[in-house]
Amino acid sequence: MTFSDLHHGGRLPLLLPNAWDVASALAFAAAGFPAIGTTSFGVAAAGGSPDGGRTSRAATRDLVQRLAPLPVYISADIEDGYDDDPRRVADHAAGLGADGVNIEDSSGEELVAPDLYAAKVAAIKDRAPALFVNARVDTYWLGRQATVEATLDRARAYVAAGADGVFVPGATDPDVIRALADGINAPLNVLAHPALTLEELAGLGVRRVSTGSLPYRAAIDAAVRAATDVRDGGTPPAATPYPEMQQRLVRFAGAPCD
Repeated sequence: MTFSDLHHGGRLPLLLPNAWDVASALAFAAAGFPAIGTTSFGVAAAGGSPDGGRTSRAATRDLVQRLAPLPVYISADIEDGYDDDPRRVADHAAGLGADGVNIEDSSGEELVAPDLYAAKVAAIKDRAPALFVNARVDTYWLGRQATVEATLDRARAYVAAGADGVFVPGATDPDVIRALADGINAPLNVLAHPALTLEELAGLGVRRVSTGSLPYRAAIDAAVRAATDVRDGGTPPAATPYPEMQQRLVRFAGAPCD
């Protein structure tokens, strides 16, 4: 079973939770997820920076390399590749040691020319053929060229350049999702949505569902609620016991690295 295989087998789509640090990745692994992604928002925010602007490069690289001993597949969210030069993007992606990368076709909140982005995809696949490249199409995310036709044009160009999967965040309408899945000759990835179950997304043709920054944002909200419950005389929420979380970290710290 390879990381790519996880996108093609099974009745339901691959659910990819997105971690922002070692502890969150350990928790996802303990919960039985076979693959874990990183979240550029969570990684950047944990370091005190806004998402985008290529601020997560070093922290994401360090996180991916620290997670190497885990018995799960790791996919790295590398924003737009952190560079405009396809060769430098490819060198960075290949050097991460990840099983997959998620790379955006926008930069600075603007869509980039499809041929320029396709050149990045082609360079990565040339440099690291086994790396699963998930091409993120930001038409619906940014609300620009947000049509099925424009999105398919971009997606097909990226698949032709070697992309192994296509991610269309912001696509939530079932008819749109079905049209995208039918029109792309690669596994379609969407963000988790409260109105669509994994079963329903499977019926629409989706093969991968990412949680994105949702777990990070939910964790921050939960931390605030725990503190305000104590402050306001409420009942603190249940949580994983300290010894259990400590033991995960002890085991991880002692795990051999390849």
